[in-house]
Amino acid sequence: MRIRDCTDADWRHIWPIVEDVITAGDTFVYDPAWPAEVARKVWMERPPGRTSVAVDDDGTVLGTAKMGPNRPGPGSHVATASFMVSAAARGRGVGRALCEDALDWTRRAGFAAMQFNAVAETNTAAVALYLRLGFTVIGTVPESFAHPTRGRVGLHVMHRFL
Repeated sequence: MRIRDCTDADWRHIWPIVEDVITAGDTFVYDPAWPAEVARKVWMERPPGRTSVAVDDDGTVLGTAKMGPNRPGPGSHVATASFMVSAAARGRGVGRALCEDALDWTRRAGFAAMQFNAVAETNTAAVALYLRLGFTVIGTVPESFAHPTRGRVGLHVMHRFL
């Protein structure tokens, strides 16, 4: 597996992953009804941010990440990132590789920390991964995510210094 910067041509391979994740409605706070054009505008980061893809040896896109400043101006020294992995590639370390790559990129870009603003507390695989990578849950906004089967669950705010 290799992680590289995303190109415009990659979107046709990224969109099925994004569509699958957001229509499931159980991890991301994105609207499941978004058409591809809206999702593309949200997912494809512009500088100073970055969008990346994890690709298999044959070039198959396994997952994608986006990263950049969490907030503009006085908050721009803190990065944020989001990750999506194709259903077929889950459990193969793709999410971890994308997260480690994002941490490395943000560190090299001069960010002081990384913050995740909305990690569904029911997304136990992601929460466990982020904890293993040194993030801390600094707070949970109660009942702020409408999970399709579990009802209203909390969203964690997670943070780590770089």
